[in-house]
Amino acid sequence: MTIKIDSNFPGGNIVVENIDGNNIFLHQELRDTPQDWFYWCFRLRDVTAKWLDFTFTKSRAIGVRGPAVSVDQGKTWRWLGSDCVQESNFIYPCPHGTNEVYLSFGMPYQELHWQYFIKGLSGNPAISVHQLCTTPQGRNVEYLLLGCLAREPLHRIVITCRHHCCEMMASYALEGLIQWIADDNNSEAEWLRQYVQFLIVPFVDKDGVENGDQGKGRQGRDHNRDYTEDSIYATTAAIRRLIPVWGKNRLSIGIDLHCPHIAGGYNELIYIVGSQNKQIAKEQRCFSDILEQLSDHSLPFYANNFLAFGTGWNNVENFVSGKSFASWFEALANVKLAMTLEIPYANASGTEVNQNSARAFGQPLAVAIARYLKTMTVVEIL
Repeated sequence: MTIKIDSNFPGGNIVVENIDGNNIFLHQELRDTPQDWFYWCFRLRDVTAKWLDFTFTKSRAIGVRGPAVSVDQGKTWRWLGSDCVQESNFIYPCPHGTNEVYLSFGMPYQELHWQYFIKGLSGNPAISVHQLCTTPQGRNVEYLLLGCLAREPLHRIVITCRHHCCEMMASYALEGLIQWIADDNNSEAEWLRQYVQFLIVPFVDKDGVENGDQGKGRQGRDHNRDYTEDSIYATTAAIRRLIPVWGKNRLSIGIDLHCPHIAGGYNELIYIVGSQNKQIAKEQRCFSDILEQLSDHSLPFYANNFLAFGTGWNNVENFVSGKSFASWFEALANVKLAMTLEIPYANASGTEVNQNSARAFGQPLAVAIARYLKTMTVVEIL
């Protein structure tokens, strides 16, 4: 029996140590992440065995719902389930007649997913795609303008994603938000299209996403600590140049979408990371109250799941290497609200996080933005 395992595709990451019959010993590749992390994604081809037994040898690398599985080249994914998992080991029952299977820690979201999504919105007058910069490896980093594009908006909002390239589940929520704002006939969506312009950066660490890196805590500097002094990354430097000019003193909200750690505690909740700035933290709690009322039909969000500054990992020591996007954004002129929003990989307050449920969460997030903005004093309607 020959087992073919590789990671030679966008987002691929694995180190195979040994294959002994049906037993495969492997571990995630950390690359330039000096701390331990857990992202991996590999491909199986021409498998004839009825089952395969995988053991991760370095550290915990399997989430609370087991590995994610795709049999259509990474387009759609499902969780294998926790029943197949025992500590750092999982057993995969190989489907008959399937020549190619992808297995991953999560449900990868690559540039091809984004291109397919945006193609489906081609011609929509509420959307305009632009180039932010080019990465050191020659990839285009795009940004999207969404909403009120024909005239000066009342509010300007920035949403970023994938500062940490392995945090893919947040990208599905971003898709859902964009789709709803661009297409829905709901009065709140129409209001956003009439009065608000969004600037959205879907891949801050584009090279890391496509290379299959961890991204978290990169050696030298983490992308989400690169908002101090001179940025060392092309994308963060471009963001810092563009946003103050584009904002035109109408910046209202900045949201940075993330995924937390592997499992347990806050890592299985959707939560907002509290600001050290007391006024911003007050606005974050106000937004949390609004969002809690809207998440009945998607992933659950509870306002009490608020990680106040000084609690857990959210402390001064965690930011000694540099400012995060949210910390930098909240200091810009006229900003009312800035936040990091964490969306778990697989489990949110007991509810399964997957491609569809994460996309569905984008709608209440968009509605909450509209309702929060409506609470602000409207000086002029243009």
